Amino acid sequence: MMVYSGSSREIGQVINVEYHADLKEVQCDALLSRALSPDSQSAPFDRLDWWQGLADHCGLTPRLAVARDGDALVALPLAEETGQLVSLANWYTFRFRPVCSGSGDRQALLGAIATDLARRCHRIVLSGVPDEDGSASALEKAFRGAGWHVERTPCDTNHVLPVAGRSWEEYKGSLPGKLRTTLKRKTGKVECRVLTHFDADIWRAYEDIYASSWKPEEGSPEFLRAFARCEGAAGRLRLAVAHARDGSHQSTAIAAQMWTVEGGTAYIHKLAHREDARSLSPGSILSAALFRHVIDTDGVELVDFGTGDDPYKRDWMEQVRPRFRLDIMRPAHPQNWLIFAKTGLRRLAGRRKQS
Repeated sequence: MMVYSGSSREIGQVINVEYHADLKEVQCDALLSRALSPDSQSAPFDRLDWWQGLADHCGLTPRLAVARDGDALVALPLAEETGQLVSLANWYTFRFRPVCSGSGDRQALLGAIATDLARRCHRIVLSGVPDEDGSASALEKAFRGAGWHVERTPCDTNHVLPVAGRSWEEYKGSLPGKLRTTLKRKTGKVECRVLTHFDADIWRAYEDIYASSWKPEEGSPEFLRAFARCEGAAGRLRLAVAHARDGSHQSTAIAAQMWTVEGGTAYIHKLAHREDARSLSPGSILSAALFRHVIDTDGVELVDFGTGDDPYKRDWMEQVRPRFRLDIMRPAHPQNWLIFAKTGLRRLAGRRKQS
C-alpha cells in the first residue's frame, strides 16, 4: 500500500517534492494554484479544475506530485489505482503530460519526482502522452535516470488541423470531394445554431440526441455538464445544435456538438446526431458550421479532434500525432517480476515467429 503525505520532501537540498491527495488544498497555495489556472494554462487538460472534475465525477483518486525549485515547478497529475499509479485522466482527456511553470530546469524537476516516487510505489502507467512537445521523451529520460525500467509504446492517435491562415472557404476547398458534395447538397436542409454560452435547454437536447445516437453510453454526464457550464461562464464554450428545416422531425434537434476554444486552439469534445436523421447528414453540416465559426470568427490556429482513429476524423483533419503509453516499473520490486517474465516470454515468442 502506498503512503503519501502533503508535506514537502527536500531532494538534493534544492528541489522539493510534495504530494496532494486533496486537490482543494492546492487552491490555498498561491503559486501552485496560479500555475494550474486558466490564466497560466491554455488547455483544459493541464488545469486544476479539470483534475478536480475527474475526482468529483469520475471516481479517480488524485495523487498530484509537485516538484519546486524556487518559483519554478512541475506538476505531474497522478491517480492511485489498485496499488499502482496511473495518469489522472480518462476518456475525456485528449492528452496527458506534466505541467510546467516558471523558468526552472524541467528535466531536473521531473527527475526529482521520479527519484522520490521510487521509494513510494513499484509501478506507474502513463497513457496518452504526447511527444510533439517532448513530454514523452522527458518523462522517459527522467524515470530511466532515476533507475526505473521504462517501456514506451504507441497507444493512440490524435487528429489535428493546422489552419495555416486559411479562411473557412479556403479550407473547405481542400476537403474530400465526397464531403464537399454532401455539404453542398445538404446545408440548405439543416438549420444550425452556434452558442458561446451554456444553455440548459440545448444541453438537454444534446443529452437526448446522444442517447439516440450510435454512441456508447456516456461515461460521466455529470462531469461533462459541469465542464460545459464552467467553459460557458468563461466564454470558451462553443455549443451547437441542428434542426431540420423542412419540419420532418417536428422541430426536434437532430444533431449537437460541444467544442471549446482557447489559446488559439479549438477542441472538439463531443458530437452526436440522431440515427433517424442520418439521411440529412446533420453531423457533417453542424461540423461545417462550427469549423466556419472557429476559423472565421474565433481565428483559431489549430483544431484538435482528440484521440481515436475514426474515419470521419480523417475527412476533416490533415495531421495525425501519436500518443504514447509509458509503463514505468522498479526492476528489483517483487511485484513487477511476473510482469517482466510475461514480457520476456512475449518477446521470445515474437522472435520465434519471425525466424
